[in-house]
Amino acid sequence: MPVPPAACDQAIALLRELGAAKIAHPGGTLLAHLQRVQEQLAVWGARPALQLAGLCHAFYGTDGFPTALMSLERRAELAAAIGAEAEAIVYLYASCDRKATYPSLADADASFRDRFTGRARNPEPQHRRDFAELSAANELDLARIDPSFSEKWGAELLALFTRFRPLLSQPAWSACHAVLASDPPPQDCAGRRRADLP
Repeated sequence: MPVPPAACDQAIALLRELGAAKIAHPGGTLLAHLQRVQEQLAVWGARPALQLAGLCHAFYGTDGFPTALMSLERRAELAAAIGAEAEAIVYLYASCDRKATYPSLADADASFRDRFTGRARNPEPQHRRDFAELSAANELDLARIDPSFSEKWGAELLALFTRFRPLLSQPAWSACHAVLASDPPPQDCAGRRRADLP
């Protein structure tokens, strides 16, 4: 389902206003990266709220990209532009203490540490799936755009997304394997790739 054009236009206008089109990022600018992430999520069939979160995922900075476009005190402003559900995904993504959270995110009793508050919580399954899907779209964009990034981090990212596999959609997992693995996915006896089977 596509994002309503008005919501996408409003988000892009806010990103431009806050300088995302002028911030350097692998593959050009931060705005270009954010648009590619949103487009990837759309290709995978993500719902509109997750696509909008992909477009806006760097608003508060992240554990891996500290440049914030907006302070946390302005969360209501972003929610007004993209909707409360999408903003909550943006906050979840931005707040992740990756070192503490990544090892067990796919576990049912996963502890998610908020780097802004220092608190740990157990996100509901849909939130963990959203986080994993957005993480995959983000990292795969970087791996596709920057061969040195892929060379340095590809194996580690493949291991991460293999752990996240229970949370990822089939299209996201297939893309992770296609971009990050040096070998093709296993095939069944008929020669079909297992990643393509239901």
